[in-house]
Amino acid sequence: MTTPRTEHLVLPGVLTAEQAAATVAGILAVQREDGAIPWFRGHHLDPWDHTEAAMALDTAGEHEAAERAYDWLARHQNEDGSWYAAYADGAFDDVTDRARETNFVAYIAVGVWHHYLSTGDDVFLDRMWPTVYAAIEFVLRLQQPGGQIGWRRDDDGTPTADALLTGSSSIHQALRCALAIAEQREEAQPDWELAVGALRHAIRRHPERFLDKGRYSMDWYYPVLGGALTGAEAKARVEEGWDTFVVPGLGVRCVVPNPWVTGGESCELALTLWATGESDRALEVLKSVQHLRDEESGLYWTGYVFDDDAIWPRELTSWTAGSLLLAVAALGGHEATCAVFSGERLPSGLDPDCGGCRG
Repeated sequence: MTTPRTEHLVLPGVLTAEQAAATVAGILAVQREDGAIPWFRGHHLDPWDHTEAAMALDTAGEHEAAERAYDWLARHQNEDGSWYAAYADGAFDDVTDRARETNFVAYIAVGVWHHYLSTGDDVFLDRMWPTVYAAIEFVLRLQQPGGQIGWRRDDDGTPTADALLTGSSSIHQALRCALAIAEQREEAQPDWELAVGALRHAIRRHPERFLDKGRYSMDWYYPVLGGALTGAEAKARVEEGWDTFVVPGLGVRCVVPNPWVTGGESCELALTLWATGESDRALEVLKSVQHLRDEESGLYWTGYVFDDDAIWPRELTSWTAGSLLLAVAALGGHEATCAVFSGERLPSGLDPDCGGCRG
């Protein structure tokens, strides 16, 4: 293991240099030798959270470990370009959920672009391009006529037309990262540009095209985090849901009205706030979830039930720690993280509302 580079991961009230190094070490301790990063050892791996943890490792300069995580995905990609939704303890041959969820599959493009911006490694980008291409093609085969993305394909191959706003918003970011990779390799993908434009338009203008999951905080902030809503629209959406989902001093509810705040949602909201220029509020949100930190492991509990003063569930997840490191890295000016989550240099596609604008 290398010595983590943590100067941009030091944030008063959130992480000291020693704590940042411990959190990085905590994620590395979860990672298997084959590169897989399950939620925690003995639990399952899903491709989205695996990628989130790998991105966090890149923020600390743990590039070899992050690359091994992406190589795991490349080695175990299904023939149709997908991955399964869950693998027991990250074992590729022990699948526990054989559905193939589109936002899980698409997120590799975000991770690969983040790794490239962190390392400048053209060989890596060229090696991963077929994997990213196949993943995006799988996802776009489930795009509906209204632009939204069907959220999964069942084990028997049946596609689900129903779309989730959070998942489609995450895919919006992934498609833009995939287009950035294609542009870097000088391989134009005009169909992807049309697809991301249609998706952005659906997210911005047609909420009826998505299942109603408004009780979940992710549906509140993900259209902003995924880059579909920007500027005044983004700020208005954040303000609209603030009092509903934010519990001052404790974090962000996962779902209302449940008295349960979760570390992952809180850190993602902080990253969303940073992306809209609200760094001070982002810092306060990150400070508010430090009660979830386990100093022994450097990791973070998934959530806290404040009515019962209870940590629940009793699990220290690699992806919760990963989301915190990514939010701190953005506030600390880590170039790759800032570029990926600010939309810098990312194409927006041909949304008729924005005229093919760029982020």
